[in-house]
Amino acid sequence: MNNNSFVKRIQQIKLSANRSAFLWGPRKTGKTTLLKQQFPDALWIDFLNYDTFLILNQRPSSLREIIEAQNSRIIVMDEVQKIPSIMNEIHWLIENKGYQFILSGSSARKLRRNNSNLLGGRAWRFELYPLVTAELKDFDLNRALLSGLLPSHYFSSDCLMDLKAYVNDYLKEEIQAEALTRNLPAFSKFLLSAAITNGMLLNYSNAARESGVSVKTIREYYQILEDTLVGRHLLPFKKTKKRRIIETSKFFFFDIGIVSALLNYKSIICGTVEYGRAFEHFILQECWAYSHYSRLDFPISFWRTASGAEVDIILGDADVAIEVKSSDKGNYRINGLHLFNDEYKCKKSFIVSRELLKRKISSNITVLPWKDFCEMLWAGEIIK
Repeated sequence: MNNNSFVKRIQQIKLSANRSAFLWGPRKTGKTTLLKQQFPDALWIDFLNYDTFLILNQRPSSLREIIEAQNSRIIVMDEVQKIPSIMNEIHWLIENKGYQFILSGSSARKLRRNNSNLLGGRAWRFELYPLVTAELKDFDLNRALLSGLLPSHYFSSDCLMDLKAYVNDYLKEEIQAEALTRNLPAFSKFLLSAAITNGMLLNYSNAARESGVSVKTIREYYQILEDTLVGRHLLPFKKTKKRRIIETSKFFFFDIGIVSALLNYKSIICGTVEYGRAFEHFILQECWAYSHYSRLDFPISFWRTASGAEVDIILGDADVAIEVKSSDKGNYRINGLHLFNDEYKCKKSFIVSRELLKRKISSNITVLPWKDFCEMLWAGEIIK
């Protein structure tokens, strides 16, 4: 598959004259490419360059000298979390010299752990997600469900090898380093357990038993994955009225392809459980990205009763209820949607599936082909 020479990303870093920005996102989401496209004339300082890292790590104050010698008012600093002590210098340059900084990185965890200066509201926060359907022409669903949507993986001629390298080099080494543990075998077992249960209700005790560590350690591992943006918790919708509901969260990796790599999938076949879970993960990723990029920042949750009735995705305060079905046959069990609508009078309810035609199956439930759903979502027609 040929790589696009230019994919126009939806995320735009637009700042007022007196503001700087953080751009966070896991490795290979495309942060560097995005910033070079949007700030071609900025002074670029990359902490992955060892010489640059060494100079500024040993003497952070030399940043003033470097910047003053250039002719740019905008400075992009890549992988800024690698030198937490640099943040005080950045703060001083913003306050006293009026420079604007675009600070990118894969995690703010190290900065927070070192009680670093996070610029006290002077920097807006942006996040870059994997690719979404609105950024791609001729979107290939089945390819995305296997390779994921990191640009270099989706467009790769050998996505399986690239995914394997990503998991080995990034997740198992860098995240393990963040965990401040030498127990790499246990962390590797944990990653496998997290992939197996991706999108399921969390069970810390089972994960601890399978990984050979304590429940406390498993909770810390999950927190590390969330802090480093490698995954996030999907929280339960808790505004119960009539029924006893499940209050345990679910966990999803930030990209579908990470699950494929950890579980060593060679393919994902339509009609299988694995395909259905990947399809649900894909729809959820679209919703998370839209919530952030649109700046609506509406909450996203799921609903499940103690008796097992469930709605896969709730957008906002019961504004939209979504059941995700990977089937193209149209014979669905949707008791959860009916119960949720009965209790919360949801504004819109959808079944997102692989059917080809949109249809209405009740007064308040519409079946949407996944392409229609994605187009409507990015057009602002699903939730406003």
